[in-house]
Amino acid sequence: MRWAPPDSRSRHAIRDHIEANLDPVADHQEICFLSSCYEFPWDTTRSLELALLRVFGLSRSSALLVQTGELLERTQKRYDDTVLILSEILENGHDSERGRAALRRMNRQHRRYTIPNHEYIYTLSTFVFEPIRWNERFGWRKLLDKEKLAGFHYWQEVGALMGIKDIPPTYEALERYNVAYEEEHFRFSEDNRKLAVTTRDLLLSWVLPRPLWPLGARVIHALLDERMLDAVGLPRPSPAERRFVEAALRARGLVMRALPRRGAPRLITKQKHRAYPDGYRVEDLGAH
Repeated sequence: MRWAPPDSRSRHAIRDHIEANLDPVADHQEICFLSSCYEFPWDTTRSLELALLRVFGLSRSSALLVQTGELLERTQKRYDDTVLILSEILENGHDSERGRAALRRMNRQHRRYTIPNHEYIYTLSTFVFEPIRWNERFGWRKLLDKEKLAGFHYWQEVGALMGIKDIPPTYEALERYNVAYEEEHFRFSEDNRKLAVTTRDLLLSWVLPRPLWPLGARVIHALLDERMLDAVGLPRPSPAERRFVEAALRARGLVMRALPRRGAPRLITKQKHRAYPDGYRVEDLGAH
């Protein structure tokens, strides 16, 4: 394994190792790997699902996504492609052979369309801040400042390798960009709603039979802020529904805090995926 955790199974061994021994700039890949694959694998996945949903609040980008048909007609494959490309980079390193191959595949996909640079920056910012915001609400421990900064430097480097220009140079500047961008660009459109509903129902299909989707949908809605819900045309939950869902996730965090740390990383690239039941090659990922 490229980045091994400390030998200790103490619940805080990885946290203490990051705090004492790692630098958020020089060691940003190692920190992100340990944090995402050992400390918070489930939380990271859920928060990045919300990050992907947030992009559907932008009516201009939603119109392009609907036009391509990929997310509406091949939702599972498009989801698996995105997750696997990002996981290849995270789990192997953006400077590894597989990480570079995944970056090439992602860049080739994006070159098929005319996407404004500012939309790339916004999407990148959601990958930085949605895991941090999720952790503040539901994490079994709070992220270290080093972990937050490592996430910024990791995605800043990935963005540079994607050819994204003018990425705000500091954590604070990117966070301001993220907030201001949503204030300016989140606007409802029917395309937003189509994409959000299709992706939401995909997430529900993995865990619930179809008759229970309306109940599961209310759980997902309770995790989204009102600006986001309005931009994608989803109903606002009641205060009681929000309190219930948030209390359940905080309770999960308390249970996780009492458990020993993971003995092995949770690697998405090693799991089975619905769109690729017989496995995949990096070159298979994305539209052809």
